[in-house]
Amino acid sequence: MALYTIGFTKKIAKEFFTLINENSIDLLVDIRLNNKSQLAGFTKSDDLEYFLKEICNCAYIHCYEFAPTKEILDAYKRNEIDWEEYEVKYVALMKERGDYTRFVDRFSSYKGIVLLCSEPTADRCHRRLLAELIRGITPNLFIYHI
Repeated sequence: MALYTIGFTKKIAKEFFTLINENSIDLLVDIRLNNKSQLAGFTKSDDLEYFLKEICNCAYIHCYEFAPTKEILDAYKRNEIDWEEYEVKYVALMKERGDYTRFVDRFSSYKGIVLLCSEPTADRCHRRLLAELIRGITPNLFIYHI
């Protein structure tokens, strides 16, 4: 099984939707805390759901349970905690919530799943952390950051 991750920042719509199509993604799981911001451009929730369906024949779901809390995110953005502390807090939050343990079963009817967040790369983004947590309980899972 494969799990993809993608960030929309520094991507134009054409590049973003081409990556979704080229990788045969049929479900986008939005794990952002806020998916309605004007800064999200073409990835505002209602617009994104429409574009995915029309351009890529891809389903959309927003899963708040995989987003960091506002407190954790704000502390990181204000440089009150560094990336390493953010990782620890986010992973602890996911383990406390426990939803990631049912991810594969929950979305098993989809062949190509991508986790969406805003960061341009996955190295300092919670989408990578979530993907790694899921792989921890699904060892044959391959992760691709597109």
